[in-house]
Amino acid sequence: MAERNMIEAVHDAIQEEMRRDPSIIIMGEDVGEGGVFRATEGLQKEFGEDRVMDTPLAEAAIVGVALGASLNGIRPIAEIQFADFIHPAFDQIVSEVARLHYRSNGTWTCPVTIRTPYGAGIHGGPYHSQSIEAFYAHVPGLKVVCVATPYDAKGLLKSAIRDPNPVMVLEHKKAYRLFKQEIPEDDYTIPIGVAEVRREGTDISLITYGMMTHHSLKAAEAIEKEDGTSVEVIDLRSVKPWDKERVLESVKKTGKVLVVYEDNITGGFGAEVSATIAEEGFDYLDAPIMRVASPDVPIAPYAGVLEEYILPNPEKIAEGIRKLAAY
Repeated sequence: MAERNMIEAVHDAIQEEMRRDPSIIIMGEDVGEGGVFRATEGLQKEFGEDRVMDTPLAEAAIVGVALGASLNGIRPIAEIQFADFIHPAFDQIVSEVARLHYRSNGTWTCPVTIRTPYGAGIHGGPYHSQSIEAFYAHVPGLKVVCVATPYDAKGLLKSAIRDPNPVMVLEHKKAYRLFKQEIPEDDYTIPIGVAEVRREGTDISLITYGMMTHHSLKAAEAIEKEDGTSVEVIDLRSVKPWDKERVLESVKKTGKVLVVYEDNITGGFGAEVSATIAEEGFDYLDAPIMRVASPDVPIAPYAGVLEEYILPNPEKIAEGIRKLAAY
């Protein structure tokens, strides 16, 4: 076992996979120097410029070239420096990368991993803070992973790199150096689409992912100490596919659901979770499904005090738990 924070776990996953498989390359802006968050530090020195490739500031080209490379026996990792910068590549991802396997009638695969830091809370302003998971969870043919811990970051990234078709790995930047965790030095993977129960509970099912997992755990612990309400916290880990079986199992046990996500409340991925529970788990419910999310304003304001005002935090989540528990 080794103690690693999330960014170190990401680095280790990439390094180990590149050592294991010489067909893997990584490409993106400044990856040769280690990237903004140092996820690729030292890799160009070890593997050379042919496998750790600096690119122009052109996200559509990064993804488009990765697609072409994947058709020629290469397994590319396309790094987008910030999730906010991914939008110029939207057409390449949605119209080409995600559809290649289908449109070729299964003849071609597209083993492209797109990894990018996302989310707010570091005072990055509106161009370095967006949550993009709902856009891409909507797209058939694309898997979307949202990691919350170093252990998950390494295991899920390895699974993404080995997947024969495209996977987007979203790494919450506020969690990069939030804490260290003991993770295996030996090779391991985590299946994409399997949720993790981070905290057992009997009264309320709290469904979340990413950085909100940590805030939700703090809120659940505080509420149990306050009034004894027992909250089960489920970290989805993947939003496409997502583990609705495990979620519905929890809902059947508790009868009450709080869905927590950082994105704008309207059309956020938590709305899909809520709709599915309402459709397939209605008979289990003893109260309305509730959500805690950011309001419909651009995320995030430049001013730190405004960013903190709009984002979900343990206190807001705790208030949501209290409101739901009162039913």
